[in-house]
Amino acid sequence: MPEVYRIADAMPPHFHVLVLLAAFTGLRFGELAALQRHDVDLERRTISVRRSQAETRTQGLTITAPKSGAGIRTVAFPASLVDELAAHLSQHVEPGRSGLVFVGQRGGRLRRNNIRRVWLQALRAAGLSDVHFHDLRRTGNTLAATGGATTCELMHRMGHSSVRAALIYQHLVNGCDQAIADHVDEQIQRSRRDRGGSDGLSGT
Repeated sequence: MPEVYRIADAMPPHFHVLVLLAAFTGLRFGELAALQRHDVDLERRTISVRRSQAETRTQGLTITAPKSGAGIRTVAFPASLVDELAAHLSQHVEPGRSGLVFVGQRGGRLRRNNIRRVWLQALRAAGLSDVHFHDLRRTGNTLAATGGATTCELMHRMGHSSVRAALIYQHLVNGCDQAIADHVDEQIQRSRRDRGGSDGLSGT
């Protein structure tokens, strides 16, 4: 947990929340890159995953539907991120309901190479090494598991595809997914207290 904040604090301001959402919701990079304003519900504290960005040498950047039905999902995020996400939406996103939530430093689409450059800089500033952006997704999965999520609930939250996950998804209670996010929220609050009471989320 402290390492996540150290990396987020060392990132440029418009990538600060990107790191936190990746770590505390487990969304994939391509899913985060394709998020639009109307996918984020601050009141309900949910993010709707409806599309994903892919990047190839032949086709460049493309926006497509998730590879499987399990990838289309709604994921709850911790209450501690509401203010930071609200500030991000007011300062760093494209205009309009369909505006991208995360863009590059010059306003263009997110690219893995651009993120990698600032990511490595942030790791050095945070005194860390051998950490990959995808490790944030594993952090989110671990936090959800320690919150008591069942295997099927984890499959839903992470967007894993299987027959069993698809069947259980129909019966998944939203309140249970919210409880997972509440557990993550408790871990965030504990981390803040351990850091001396500072929220450490200014992004500067």
